[in-house]
Amino acid sequence: MQGDKNMKHIKRIVSLLLVALLALSAAAFAEAADAVAIDKEAFDALIAGGAVASDEAIAASEWATAVKDAGVLRVGGTRTSFLFSQLDEADNGIRGFDAGLYQLLAKYILGDETAFELTQVDSSTRESVLTGGQVDAVFATYSITPARAEVISFAGPYYTSRQAVLVKKGNTEVTGIDSLAGKIVATQAGSTGPAILAEFAPEADVQEFESDQEARASVEQGRSDAYVTDYTLLLNAIVKNPDAYEIAGDVFGPEDNYGIGLPKDSDGVAFVNDFLKAVVADGTWANLWKISLGDRTGIDTPPEAPVIE
Repeated sequence: MQGDKNMKHIKRIVSLLLVALLALSAAAFAEAADAVAIDKEAFDALIAGGAVASDEAIAASEWATAVKDAGVLRVGGTRTSFLFSQLDEADNGIRGFDAGLYQLLAKYILGDETAFELTQVDSSTRESVLTGGQVDAVFATYSITPARAEVISFAGPYYTSRQAVLVKKGNTEVTGIDSLAGKIVATQAGSTGPAILAEFAPEADVQEFESDQEARASVEQGRSDAYVTDYTLLLNAIVKNPDAYEIAGDVFGPEDNYGIGLPKDSDGVAFVNDFLKAVVADGTWANLWKISLGDRTGIDTPPEAPVIE
């Protein structure tokens, strides 16, 4: 398709969140806090209207055929990522940007957006659930790195972020990545955070935690001076509780591309990439972004999707 050819010539850009959200003041975040709940009706309607793959497309992929034959898409993901994959205990629905994508993929393969089983993962277990055959795919703001690509395969990227520094609201001692020398800095074990800190803040006292919640709690309780991880993940905390946290300084580091984890050398990569290209081309990706992130952070214009290889 001509559109796909043109996309290959478009320079991959940093998500609009990395520019526009930096311009939001703390007051703007506070105003947005009154409307951070996801529009469940709009989300559910979008997912229910997702496309269904042809029998021929599924038959051409051993990975997709296995999912179809099993009657369920086994997903590694989270239930606690406010903007990306959050469990709603009122109706047991899981909603957000990542959750929407794997539910759309379930609809694409199985004709039923509810035909998925979720295994909860954190940054230290995402590879193991794939290599151990527990899941078919991992959707968990999963950064594509060479080390991870040695043991699993990635479809995508489907989203782009960079790194940022989260501090307790009112902290004046930490002003950004250049102020972390000698400070106690939290990050997640198994994430890209430790390597990023080793490069950009080598004199920081790094404390690794198993989960995002534990890392944030250490900042809130004063056990850590700051928390460094992907900017989009930190937005979960800020949008949900703007009176507790804030971003110190600017985003930094290289582009962090999120991919969908798949078993090593699986032909599911080509199948899922075709799925991603379809949801970008028909506007579903942008609509999902708007419902999951845009409407909840006060940004009207969706970013451009990254180029899918």
